[in-house]
Amino acid sequence: MDTLFSHITVVTMDEAMHVWYDAFVGVTDGKISWVSQTPPEQQPKTIINGEGMVLMPGLINCHTHLPMSLLRGYADDYDLATWLNDYIFPREDRLDGRAVKAATLLSIAECLRFGVTSVSDMYNFCDEIAQAVAESGIKANIGRGTTLFADEFDFETYPACRELTELKQKWDGYDNGRIKVEASIHAEYTSDHRLWDALAEYAVNEGLGMQVHLSETQAEHEACKEKYGLTPAQVLDCHHVFDTHAVAAHCVWLEPEDMRLLAKRGVSAVHCPVSNLKLASGRADVIAMIRAGMNVALGTDGAASNNNLDLFEEIKAAALLAKSRNQDPKALPTQAALLMATVCGARAQRRERECGMIKEGLDADLIMLDFTQPHLMPCHNVLSHLAYCASGHDVVMTMVRGKILYAAGKYNTIDLSAVVRELAEHAMPQVFLDKKAED
Repeated sequence: MDTLFSHITVVTMDEAMHVWYDAFVGVTDGKISWVSQTPPEQQPKTIINGEGMVLMPGLINCHTHLPMSLLRGYADDYDLATWLNDYIFPREDRLDGRAVKAATLLSIAECLRFGVTSVSDMYNFCDEIAQAVAESGIKANIGRGTTLFADEFDFETYPACRELTELKQKWDGYDNGRIKVEASIHAEYTSDHRLWDALAEYAVNEGLGMQVHLSETQAEHEACKEKYGLTPAQVLDCHHVFDTHAVAAHCVWLEPEDMRLLAKRGVSAVHCPVSNLKLASGRADVIAMIRAGMNVALGTDGAASNNNLDLFEEIKAAALLAKSRNQDPKALPTQAALLMATVCGARAQRRERECGMIKEGLDADLIMLDFTQPHLMPCHNVLSHLAYCASGHDVVMTMVRGKILYAAGKYNTIDLSAVVRELAEHAMPQVFLDKKAED
C-alpha cells in the first residue's frame, strides 16, 4: 500500500451515500485499495493523518474554457452577445499557442487548488492545452471548439477540423485514458448544417464524445426557432449531433420537448449557474431536466465569465437556484448537488467506471478538506457543510490516480512562478499590448 489516510471522515458518494467517521482509505498503484473503519494489516509507505479532515472524491468540472483565465475580469457586467462579440472574440484572435499553454497551466493550478481532478474543456490551440494537461497530471476531456462562418467548407481541409483529427491521433487515450479527445460544435448560432453533419459523422465513426453550447440565452433559442422552426436541440438532433455520447453546456432555455429528446439520446446537461447568473442568461430548470431523465453535471464555464473555477461555488449556487426557481426548499437537496459535481460529472465524461466515488478498485482521485476552520464548525452534517459552507479554499490536498498534485499551497507538477512569468512576459503583451491606447 502506497498511501493510507487514517482517522479521517470519508464521504464516499457511493450508491448508499455513506459517510464514514474515523475511517481509513488506502491507495495502491493509483487505485483505491482499502475503505474501512478499521486499519489494514498491511503497513503503508506513507500515512496521512486525517483527524479533523474530510476525504471525498475529486470534483469534476464538466464545462470550462481553461485558457480564458487570461481574460478574467477584462469584460464584466455585459450580456453574453456583447461580452463575446465586442470584448472576448477580438482578444482571443490575438492568442497564440504559447499564451494558451501558460493560461491553461494557470487554470489547472486553480482547479487543483480548489479540488477539481478532471475537466471538460472546449477551446482551440488544443495541442498546447493537451501538453499542459499531460504535464500537470489532471484528467481532461478536450474538445476542439469549432465555428463555421466561411462560404466554403470541406472537413478534410478546414483548419479546425484538421486540428481535431491531428489532436485525436496524438492525444486521445493518452496515459491510459487520462486525456480523452472529443469533437465540439461551439453552438448552433455560430455554425451551420455543413459542420454539424461532418463533425457528427466523424465523432460517430471515431467513437468520440461531443461537446456543444446549447440554448444558453433566450435570444439564441428564439432566433433558432424563427430561422428553422425548431429549437437548437431539435435542429442539432436532426443532423445526428447527438448520435454519439454528447454533453450540452448551459441548457438554460430548454423546452420540455427538448429535455425528453435529450434524455432519449443520452445527452448530459452541464449546469453553469454562476456564469449564467453573471451574464444574466437565465436560470436552467435543473429539476425538470432530472425529472425528464437527463444526467445533469456541473461546470464553471471559463474564468472570464465566472470569474473563478471554484466548483464548490457551483454546488451551492445550483442548490439555491433550484430552491428559488421551484419555491421549494427540498427541490435540490445537498446529496443531489454533490452528486452533480462527482458521480454525474464522471458519467458525463464517460469516466463512471474509473472515478466519482470512493470505492475499492476506482482511481484514487481524492481531495481532502480541512474541517477545523471556523466556518466549518460545529459540523452537524458533513454533506450539508460541503454543499453550503465549504469553498475551494478549504481544500488542502488534491490527488489524481494516487499522485498528490497539490498539497498545503504547493504544486508538485506545475512551476507556478514560471507560469506567472510567462503570462507577464508573453501572454499578456500578446493579447493586451494596445489596450491602454484603445481605452
